Amino acid sequence: MGESVAEATITSWLKDVGDTIELDEAVLEIATDKVDSEVPSEVDGILIEKFFNENDVVQVGQTIGVIQTDGDDNDNSDEDFELPSNEYPQDEESVVEYVNKSIAEAQETVAPLASSEDRFYSPLVKNIAKEEGVSQQELDNIVGSGVDNRVTKNDILNYIQNKGGQTEVTPPKIEAPVLETIQQEKPKSTPTPVIVSGEDEIIEMTRMGKLIAHHMVESVQTSAHVQSFIEADVTKIWNWRNKVKDAFQKREGENLTFTPIFMEAVAKALREFPMMNISLQGDTIVKKKNINLGMAASLADGNLIVPVIKNADQLNLVGMTKQVNDLANRARANQLKPDDIQGGTYTVTNVGTFGSLMGTPIISQPQVGILALGAIRKVPAVIETPEGDFIGIRYRMFLSHSYDHRVVNGALGGMFVKAVKDYLEAWDSNREI
Repeated sequence: MGESVAEATITSWLKDVGDTIELDEAVLEIATDKVDSEVPSEVDGILIEKFFNENDVVQVGQTIGVIQTDGDDNDNSDEDFELPSNEYPQDEESVVEYVNKSIAEAQETVAPLASSEDRFYSPLVKNIAKEEGVSQQELDNIVGSGVDNRVTKNDILNYIQNKGGQTEVTPPKIEAPVLETIQQEKPKSTPTPVIVSGEDEIIEMTRMGKLIAHHMVESVQTSAHVQSFIEADVTKIWNWRNKVKDAFQKREGENLTFTPIFMEAVAKALREFPMMNISLQGDTIVKKKNINLGMAASLADGNLIVPVIKNADQLNLVGMTKQVNDLANRARANQLKPDDIQGGTYTVTNVGTFGSLMGTPIISQPQVGILALGAIRKVPAVIETPEGDFIGIRYRMFLSHSYDHRVVNGALGGMFVKAVKDYLEAWDSNREI
């Protein structure tokens, strides 16, 4: 489901228990805060059990059902395995009870450790807990030292080591710093209740709206957001696009918008400043090899989704235009696939589409930066020439750069957005496409 996705909601089962399923046939539909998609079967077989119902939230890695394949019945022959007759019930009612009990015991045995509503556990931590026999309750009680109090590898190893040295006579000792932390911890503040009158309309948030709201708050609490603003003169780009857009439409069958032009400039700037193309994992910086640009696109219901242009720095303007138009069209038609919204390393959002001059966008985790493109305006401006300065009519726009101040200082954040401005203003008016 992608590195930033920890859970999904089952929206509908397309198959019932007992139904025959073919290879690659859709079994159920799931939804995340990013995209809705179908889950295909990896085998031919029969669906014999479902562990979750519709609208249940499932953690990534959990088993959601069982498909019996043709080989399942032939794995054990009568010669290899024989169930003792005295352990197997004979009457129908006892058989049903016996089977249900066996299924429950099997589920209890293989039930994976799950991330709770407030805590996320990495696959490494889950595997260590499973191998060492740490229960879900014990895991939830471990004090984490990672980001957002996440349990790290060292946390669970220390817990297991201390657990092994404990006896029934000597209870575990809590050091003074831990006691101080517990005493100083403040209770979670409760939101102020809203007074509702009889004339007010109450509207339930959509599932995607709830998830987006949660992730936006989480991003603000995770990253130290700082903004830098700069104004760019895009008169050359405005005039050049008007000159070539009709011929481009006739030749390529594509509409040439400003978005791919801006995306090209951002990709060049990321190549010039690779420390903007990173992620922060605990105290470790992950420097991304590929430049994958997220492109915020609006949906019909008003929500936003961020499809990703993979290896954007390797595309020419024609390729960039085709990628932008394809992702935008499929986003509006709700036809994006999970792979289309995964792997982004930096995001661009066009707030100018809605008439905004500038914005302060929230970073899309685990990225460290996002650029907002303001509306292009026709304004009077000072033009510098070798013969002197004069006032002229120019097309200008604001670029708003939000970045994570934990790892990106003001100098890097400012130089990056200045590089985007320079690439836009140095546009070749005679460029062939």
